[in-house]
Amino acid sequence: MPSLPEPSSSALEHSSAVGAAIAAEISAAGGWISFARFMELALYAPGLGYYSAGLDKFGAGGDFVTAPEISSLFGRAVAHQAAQVLRQSGGNILETGAGSGKLALDLMLELERLDQLPERYSILELSADLRQRQQQRIGHEAAHLLGRFEWLDALPEKFTGLVLGNEVLDAMPVDLLTWRPGAISERGVALRDGRLVWAERALTRGSLREQAGALPPAQFVSGETAYTSEINLAAQGFMRSLGQMLERGVILMLDYGFGQSEYYHPQRSQGTLMCHYRHHAHADPFFLPGLQDITAHVDFSAIARSGTEAGLDLLGYASQANFLINCGLTDLLGQISPEDPAAYLPIVAQAQKLMSPAEMGELFKAIALGKGFEPPLRGFTRGDRSHVL
Repeated sequence: MPSLPEPSSSALEHSSAVGAAIAAEISAAGGWISFARFMELALYAPGLGYYSAGLDKFGAGGDFVTAPEISSLFGRAVAHQAAQVLRQSGGNILETGAGSGKLALDLMLELERLDQLPERYSILELSADLRQRQQQRIGHEAAHLLGRFEWLDALPEKFTGLVLGNEVLDAMPVDLLTWRPGAISERGVALRDGRLVWAERALTRGSLREQAGALPPAQFVSGETAYTSEINLAAQGFMRSLGQMLERGVILMLDYGFGQSEYYHPQRSQGTLMCHYRHHAHADPFFLPGLQDITAHVDFSAIARSGTEAGLDLLGYASQANFLINCGLTDLLGQISPEDPAAYLPIVAQAQKLMSPAEMGELFKAIALGKGFEPPLRGFTRGDRSHVL
């Protein structure tokens, strides 16, 4: 693993507390927990997990940069898709996991310019720390809009309008499996001499085994080969919950990932699990628990299937580049005069990061599912790849 920045003494103390809580859970469970449970504790344990504690996460001072942090062009373009949904549904906006609040801020300011402000912008945010940061940011930069915002602890029973999530699904706890000829095992976490270690158990029954047995690795592993990858039951369950909640409107999720055939490609035999610490990416989830993000790419075929099982219609699936272009990002860029290089060139560089295939443009995707909504959605008028899911 590459040399990573040294944490402060207080950060180390916090990580030790997180590690102790995980170790206690493993001991209480008889010496083994699933990786999904480990990931849940490391990221979301109240007051301890990465997303629950008061640590910088986003932007230059954190561990990673998301599209809204790169450029306001992202939120402004998404606002044009939101405006179409709001006009047709007559509803509001619900954002799940709003991060720093930057997307909500940029989106609402652009909707104001379009004279398409919703009555209510709800944010489902389970982290008290992030909720406070979001409230402070919006109050500081758009105080006149703060009254339209509300923060939720749980999904509403019913909702009409746009449900939005940017890089939410990738941070949901995943189960980690290894396929071998004739057998599937679950990779979990145990303790050895006080240290967190990998430990496998045979996976013989249950919904996880049923789903794993139907995936491509069960068919193509052979000989002495082994294939390790993830299944995200939490994300699938979340999509079903959104489908049951939505009365009329659209669910729009933006994240990095693939359709099933590409996700479980024979050459991707080590899966997609990745950790982010101080803008360094690495593959050790046991490194400084509580101080780093842990993610896995999204299987968009599973997301689409879960949504349609909950009564939703698949309305579009496209690369982030195509989605943003369809939503008018290049038009927004054209509003800035190239005769002012000091203003124009940084914005062009930001747009390049959002749309270049070598940056976020191809790996990141947009998927939309809806109910009672007449297509086409603006973001998917060109470049729709729904047929590959």
